[in-house]
Amino acid sequence: MSTPSPQLLVAAAQQTLGMGKRRGPSRAICLHLAGEVLAVAQGLKPALLYDCNCAGALELQSYLEELQGLGFLTLGLHILEIGEDSLIVSPGHVCQHLEQVLLGTIAFVDVSSSQPYPSICSLNQLQDLKDLIAEIITHLQSIQKNISLAVSRSRLRSSGWNLCTVFGILLGYPVPYTFCLNQGDGNCLALAPLRVFTARISWLLGQPPVLLYSFSVPESLFPALRDVLSTWEEDLRTRCRTQNDFADLSISSEIITLPAVAL
Repeated sequence: MSTPSPQLLVAAAQQTLGMGKRRGPSRAICLHLAGEVLAVAQGLKPALLYDCNCAGALELQSYLEELQGLGFLTLGLHILEIGEDSLIVSPGHVCQHLEQVLLGTIAFVDVSSSQPYPSICSLNQLQDLKDLIAEIITHLQSIQKNISLAVSRSRLRSSGWNLCTVFGILLGYPVPYTFCLNQGDGNCLALAPLRVFTARISWLLGQPPVLLYSFSVPESLFPALRDVLSTWEEDLRTRCRTQNDFADLSISSEIITLPAVAL
């Protein structure tokens, strides 16, 4: 897979994602976005949630097609619309990830506002979520059968879904947050010390590293979650060793406390 010049990568994003009255992303954002897309194609992250501006799925499709035209991508990627959001996924990679999730490889932290403290729960305690993950796998597998080198897109009906939890799973977080939807959007994370994990990896010479992951876990639960987090880190390092586009993976953590936490 060849890497076009930074100028071509920036032009591809600004011409497709900044159409009409919409302002195109900055140069730095364009280059970081290209790096994240490449990380999805390489299987270093299951999905990318697009949030650079208000560009929609059609514009994203045009953007990925531009990258393919530059020889930047050889794998057919897919745009998955869920609610008002668009995710860029590699169907094969994300299906493998979701199948591992169903086997219990990740933990969940219940942060419902009705309880005083966050608590760990397993997927077996969240039957509706298990059914939802299976539904997403079936949807993506049907797409995978018909996928070619072209960029495809589809929409999932998400009425009643806890999108915070769903996106946490799809983005590859080893410990997604969950909460009871019938209690509103509140949670019990206010003023609770959180350990924020960040994974970055070098890509273009002279450019900042690409942010692969950023997620948090309650510091009070960190000892109980240590094994899950260590397995996630080991798996990520293994996947990084199987490719040649990125180098120098760095995983760090810091403890923060916020007066309110939006999920």
